[in-house]
Amino acid sequence: MRIAVTYENGQVFQHFGHSEQFKVYDVEDGKVVKSEVIGTNGQGHGALAGFLLQGNVDVLICGGIGGGARNALAEAGIDLFPGAQGNADAQVEAYLAGELNYDPDTVCSHHGHHHGEGGCGHHCG
Repeated sequence: MRIAVTYENGQVFQHFGHSEQFKVYDVEDGKVVKSEVIGTNGQGHGALAGFLLQGNVDVLICGGIGGGARNALAEAGIDLFPGAQGNADAQVEAYLAGELNYDPDTVCSHHGHHHGEGGCGHHCG
């Protein structure tokens, strides 16, 4: 299994469509056997689902995410766990233990509006 986490400075990055990096974890027998940080090469929003699919990712843990990206991930067969926060490694360990604290209803409701330094406000940043 491969798990990807939106990643910035060791933390779960809170806006999927603006993710510049993912940390990807290879899991065997319920344990992380390898992890690496990969850049998105400037791809954003809908293109990121294809990027993850090409990387053979099975599960995505992220912060806020818009409806279009949700649909693209669903079409790609990638399981989505939005609304996660905190240390990326700790979130993966929590997922593997069946204890991930996430919110399946987390969305980026400000999609398409101005994005300032703080991301897109309360829901995503």
